[in-house]
Amino acid sequence: MSVIPALVFPGLVFGSTGPNLVLTFGAAMAVMVLVSFCLRPMAKRMAAVSGLYSYTAKGLGQRTAITAGWSAMFGYGLVAMASLLLVGIYVSQLFLNLGLPVGNPKVFAVLVILAAAAAACLLMVRGIRISAWFTLLMESVSIGVLAVLMIVYFAVNAPKVSLGSVLAWNGNFDSLPIGIVVAISAFVGFESPTTLGGEAHRPFVTVPRAITWTPILMGVLCLIAVTAQDVALKGAPVNIAASSTPLSALFSQTSPVSAAVLDLGIAASWFACAIASVNALARIFFCMGREGVAPRMVGRTHPVFRTPSMAIMVVMPVVALVPIAVVISDASPDQSLVNLFMLGAYGYLGSYLLASASLPFFLRRIGENTYASWILGAATSLTLGAVFWTAAAVSIHTGSLQAVIYGGVLLASILYALFLRVRLPGRLASVGIYDETRELDLFQGGPTP
Repeated sequence: MSVIPALVFPGLVFGSTGPNLVLTFGAAMAVMVLVSFCLRPMAKRMAAVSGLYSYTAKGLGQRTAITAGWSAMFGYGLVAMASLLLVGIYVSQLFLNLGLPVGNPKVFAVLVILAAAAAACLLMVRGIRISAWFTLLMESVSIGVLAVLMIVYFAVNAPKVSLGSVLAWNGNFDSLPIGIVVAISAFVGFESPTTLGGEAHRPFVTVPRAITWTPILMGVLCLIAVTAQDVALKGAPVNIAASSTPLSALFSQTSPVSAAVLDLGIAASWFACAIASVNALARIFFCMGREGVAPRMVGRTHPVFRTPSMAIMVVMPVVALVPIAVVISDASPDQSLVNLFMLGAYGYLGSYLLASASLPFFLRRIGENTYASWILGAATSLTLGAVFWTAAAVSIHTGSLQAVIYGGVLLASILYALFLRVRLPGRLASVGIYDETRELDLFQGGPTP
């Protein structure tokens, strides 16, 4: 399980501009906590391989589940692409800070991305325990490195920007909805444990606990990081705040070695994020293959490691291709990252909305619905819908195609579900069948009231 590196994300995407970061990330945290409260009751009653896809199938039906699954895979895929691009960017920056020759920067970045994709694929095929422990190690090292370096930076430099300027509101309400959607990207992946229910030990205990506390803990880290980075970047020269690697540029002024250590930690954290995203994507794809609504070959497992190896190996080249294309095409890394994260956030929001709306119907199906579940499901869905709608309206008004592209993905999923209903009703009826609670799951730790 992993989320986007919270200590790096604010400065990476927003720099020293944009909406009030504390307010933006605070609002995003509140929305994600609501979503976690909706997912928790379903996770306590169903150990799923495909997470939100299967929850939606049990709550709102098979056709809606197709849309939720496509939306979630779209989100996971875009974040994984952005993560690999950032691995290439930060490893290249690491070599520059150390003064090591890289030859052709484009070729070097492409080779780094290919190597990262191959290593991630190997770890994921070997098994979820290995990739999960590796992810945890990378995230822990990254957080520790960045925290130490930021403390040293503030102790030595003592930026003159006051805390009041960080909390001040600039009056730009138009940028707030877009800011919240992008900030939500810092939390995406908190629900990824729901895709590991079939492989986790005591899933009815560990999975709900993980999805409940992750957005809270990451929200606290985000708010601390937002405040620290906003102060540091506002006190920095314009060329540093505008850099595609602002924190690295900040540290390279005084200590290139410290900047290189920071680059290594950040690259490792984004590598872990890529692994977690593809792990979750592949398991949804695998489940769809098992049920016949995706090519059946992706529903095959590795003969030795019993992992969804075919789904991983089909997905990984596509995920690696986009960041490689960005590097080769000379596209702006900053704008490419914003586009990837924004599109990914739309995908997550869509799947979160459908899964949250499924809560009361899921519980009613098993005779456990309450007034509280209806209120929570409705409130969360309306909140997500309002954020999504407002951000999409602002995006379209400014001429951005991000919302239009995601709208095309939604339309395609709806048309595909309609095709299945008309031409292959048996396959559509199989959606949600693969993920069923097993006696072993209940024995290890059954659902609690």
